[in-house]
Amino acid sequence: MSSSNRTGPSPLTFTLTGIPGLPMSSCWMALPLCCLYLLMLLGNCTLLWMIKTDHSLHTPMYYCLFMLAMADLGLSLSTMPTMLAIFWFEATSLRFEACIVQMYFIHSFSAMESGVLVAMAFDRFVAICYPLRYGSVLTSSLLTKVGGVIFMRGVCVVLPVAVLIKKMPFCSSQVLSHSFCLHQDMLRLVCGDVRVSSLYGLTAVIFTKGLDSLIILLSYMMIIRAILNIVSQEARAKVFSTCISHLTAILVFYIPLLGLSIIHRFGEHLPPLTHTLLADAYLLVSPVLNPLVYSWKTKQIRRQILTLLCWRWTQQRV
Repeated sequence: MSSSNRTGPSPLTFTLTGIPGLPMSSCWMALPLCCLYLLMLLGNCTLLWMIKTDHSLHTPMYYCLFMLAMADLGLSLSTMPTMLAIFWFEATSLRFEACIVQMYFIHSFSAMESGVLVAMAFDRFVAICYPLRYGSVLTSSLLTKVGGVIFMRGVCVVLPVAVLIKKMPFCSSQVLSHSFCLHQDMLRLVCGDVRVSSLYGLTAVIFTKGLDSLIILLSYMMIIRAILNIVSQEARAKVFSTCISHLTAILVFYIPLLGLSIIHRFGEHLPPLTHTLLADAYLLVSPVLNPLVYSWKTKQIRRQILTLLCWRWTQQRV
């Protein structure tokens, strides 16, 4: 197969794929997707607004939650244009440069979210294992530096991936497997040697999600050990309940990510629908569920939401 010429009159474009088995323009998919994105925007923007305006929420745990909501917003907004364009307008073509930009933002915000989950695990570790030192260890200055490191790591670690793939020659077939651009999906369409790009992509994943998941695992091993040392069973349950929201966020982020990584490398024989559903779950479920879980499980946020709803109802009555 011949390599496409990006400098010629016909610019290189990729063809995005909807959900296998469904018509491209389908209200059955477009309406639920719009509802999911609206729910994600409403949930995360509400969290950001409450944490910013309510001074009682200006604590390390809620600063970490603020960063998580920002990462969730970035991750969802990176996929929203192409997904809605496909199911509303059957717009499946995407220019090569736009595809690289989308791929860069998806992987960058994904790395940032992984880093925020590590920061939240450290917050729970200090709160449970060293409660008397919580305020002195997790200062505003430290959290600002941690946020900066998380942001810069997400920005810098993915940049070589975009630079490397921009120089690759692509074959005549440019049909991607998803409704958005992912590095591994683009890499399989390259006609040249992909070893350097593939190796760096794998190294970047190990350095971000692999290292992060190991740190989170070690943190929770020490947290569980500290909880088991508590004599009262009621106190154990109360302490462990403070970790439920964070554990849920970890599971809804890492389980689809792990599944997607495995099937991209070893699941060529699996039906395309499996790839699509895992990729969509990885990029859509976490940003939608996180605000709901934290609003439901966190007393302060739940109280603020109820107060806001009561105030709105009172204003309408007046």
